[in-house]
Amino acid sequence: MKEKYLIINAGSSSLKFSLYEMPSQDLIASGTFEKIGSIDSFYTIKTKDNKIKEELPVMNHAQAVNIMMGELLEKGIINDISEINGVGNRVLHGGEYYKDSVLINEEVIDNIRELSKFGPLHHPGQLSAINAIKFSLPGVPQVAVFDTAFHQTMPKENYMYPVPYEWYEENGVRKYGFHGSSHKYITEEMKNKLGKEPNLIICHIGSGASLSLIKDGKCQNTTMGLTPLDGLMMGTRSGVIDSSIIEYICNERDMSVEEVTNALNKQSGLLGISTKNDLRDVQELNTERSELALSMLKKSIINYIAQYYFEAKGDIDAIVFTAGIGENAISLREEILNDLAPVIGTYIDKDKNNEIAGFKEINEGLITTQDSNIPVYVIPTDEEAMILKDTYKLVNERKQIYAKPKTYIKEKLA
Repeated sequence: MKEKYLIINAGSSSLKFSLYEMPSQDLIASGTFEKIGSIDSFYTIKTKDNKIKEELPVMNHAQAVNIMMGELLEKGIINDISEINGVGNRVLHGGEYYKDSVLINEEVIDNIRELSKFGPLHHPGQLSAINAIKFSLPGVPQVAVFDTAFHQTMPKENYMYPVPYEWYEENGVRKYGFHGSSHKYITEEMKNKLGKEPNLIICHIGSGASLSLIKDGKCQNTTMGLTPLDGLMMGTRSGVIDSSIIEYICNERDMSVEEVTNALNKQSGLLGISTKNDLRDVQELNTERSELALSMLKKSIINYIAQYYFEAKGDIDAIVFTAGIGENAISLREEILNDLAPVIGTYIDKDKNNEIAGFKEINEGLITTQDSNIPVYVIPTDEEAMILKDTYKLVNERKQIYAKPKTYIKEKLA
C-alpha cells in the first residue's frame, strides 16, 4: 500500500517541504516559503506537471504550514489529510539528549524548546512548524531528525573544550557538530560502496561547511562545535578564530556581543574577505581580496583533512567531497588534492575530476589515480533522503508496536 510522507525543513525565516510516496520514494511535490516574517515573503510549490509562485505576507512558520496544507488540498496533490502517514522534521540541535532520530512527543518538544539556547535562530521556527503540523494533522506521527545526532559517538576528548568543567556540567558547553544527516548519508553510501564499516574523511563543503572523521562507520570528530560557527571558513561564517577578538572588537568598534556574533555568522568568511559569499562569484571577481579568500578557504580545508588524517594514524579508506562546493568546484578539489599529495598520496586524475560535477552528466565517482594511497570520491549528498528514511522507519516501527496486544503496548511505552 502506498503511503505519503511529508518532510519539513524550517529555517530562521524559511520553510522547505517535500511530499513523498513510499515505499517507492517518489517525490510528489515540493515547495519553499521565503522571507517569513516579512511583508515581501513568497512561496513556490512544484509538482511533476506544474509550478506556482505566490507573493503574500507570511508572518510566521505556523501560517506557512497552514498555507502549505491548504495548497496541497486545493491543488489536488492530496485528496484528504488522512493520506499523510508521517512527518519528518529537521531539527538543528539535539544536545546530549538525542543520538538518533526520535518520534516527537511532549517530552521531545520540551527538550527542543530548552535547546533553543543553542539554536535561537532556528528552534523557534522549527517548534512552530511542529506544533502547526500537530494541529493540522492530528494523530499523525512526527519525527525529529537532529543535525547533531550522528556526531554523538565522538569520544569525550574530542568533544570537550578546555574550559572550566562546570561550563560543560551546568551549561552544556561542548562540541556537538552539525550537518549530521549529510555525514550519515555519505557514510552509508560509502559502506555500500566499500562493503565494510568505513574509515572516512568527509568534506561537506557548501555555504555552510564541515568535515568529519569517521571510524568504523561512526563519527570520531567533526569541525563544527557548540554552534555551526566553529571550524572551517565558510560562505558567511568565520570558522575558528581567536575568541578574544570578540571582546576586542566590542571595545574597538563599540559593538555588543550580539552584534559581533552576528557579524561572525553573517558577514565573515568568503563574504567578509572578498565581498561575495558564493564561491562562483568569488572566483569571477579576480581581485587580490578574492584570491586571498580562495587561498584561505583552501588552506582551511587542507588543515582539517591533515589533522584528521594524522588523528586516524593514516588508516583512512577514502576521502569524500560533497555538498554544493564539494560536488561542483572542480578546480578547488584539484588544488586541495595536489597540495595533499606529497604527504598523503592523493594523486588527482584530472580527466575524471573534470568530468564530475552536479551540473554535468556524471555527478559522482572516483577522482584519484589507481596508485593513490587514499582514494578520493565525489558523492552528492541527500540529507532529505536520510530524513525520509528515518521517518519512514520510526513511523512503521510505531505501527508494529500498536498492532501488538494492549499489554505489550503499555510495557513498550512505559
